[in-house]
Amino acid sequence: MTLRLTATVAERDVDVSLDVEDGRTVALLGPNGSGKSTVLSVVAGILRPDAGRATLAGTTLFDVAAGTWVPPHERGTSLLAQDPLLFPHLDALDNVAFGPRSAGARRGAARETARTWLERVDAAELADRRPSELSGGQAQRVAIARALAPDPRLLLLDEPMAALDITVVPAMRQVLRTVLRGRSAVIVTHDVLDALLLADHVVVMEAGRVVEQGPTKDVLARPRSTFGAGIAGLNLARGTTDGGGVRTAGGLLVAGIHDDETVPDGVAAVAVFSPGAVGVHRERPGGSPRNVFAATVRELEPRGSQVRIRTDEVAADVTAPVVAELDLAPGAEVFLAVKASEVAIYRA
Repeated sequence: MTLRLTATVAERDVDVSLDVEDGRTVALLGPNGSGKSTVLSVVAGILRPDAGRATLAGTTLFDVAAGTWVPPHERGTSLLAQDPLLFPHLDALDNVAFGPRSAGARRGAARETARTWLERVDAAELADRRPSELSGGQAQRVAIARALAPDPRLLLLDEPMAALDITVVPAMRQVLRTVLRGRSAVIVTHDVLDALLLADHVVVMEAGRVVEQGPTKDVLARPRSTFGAGIAGLNLARGTTDGGGVRTAGGLLVAGIHDDETVPDGVAAVAVFSPGAVGVHRERPGGSPRNVFAATVRELEPRGSQVRIRTDEVAADVTAPVVAELDLAPGAEVFLAVKASEVAIYRA
């Protein structure tokens, strides 16, 4: 195990346990204020927790009970944030060489290492430029090279593409996908594509706690948290099992197919289904759907060739002609129908 962390930061109401296996990239997901950046700050050594312990590759980074605290520059970690934070008085080459030089490498060797990393992030031609001469995307490439040049045991990335122009993000994501392969890293992100393309493992945080974790494809295909379902583009109803369905705190009963037919009533569970499986009607439909919910349209969101209809509890994807035919608009009263066979139920 590369990283093993337990930490409590009382002021921010964060209490987490987190493991990162050697050579794995973990995506840390969650809504704003859930504690993701706090976790990175604790690992990097720029925030002291009130309790807990962390080890990296067998070395103790901190142990609050024992009074152990390794300073940030001795931890073997590199932190890459939204802002590149390049040294303005150094050119790109010397910015990247700074880490190896700080670790004791001779100037020539450090600069050679820097050239190698600038090449790997497709920024070799930027070596002689100062930060003021770089675009946002170019500066972030240099920052990635600088973070990797000291050969950290763990790379920490705090939404590294959030401040970039949207046209630059795909290329930057490809750069990260290349340099992270086989490397131990934790990346904080809100973008589901980052999780899918960069991470082997996903950890979902809500309100300062880890609420879900597992292999990326499993979490996004079978989410058990509200945020996990949201980024996966799925509907999620949370409650307890009730007669083959899930009954929410608001009284909504969602019937579906359970992954474990032996689960008794009253067990915490979630029902997950795609917005594309939801039919929208102005009158209560007849026929076979076991799940029919009366709802009020709150928002219409264009999504390519479709429109997402959002209500308080359920979202549905329909085509623009359906929106026009049903005269859908915010405030419209509708019935939403989904077959039980389209709903998957899991233990929470």
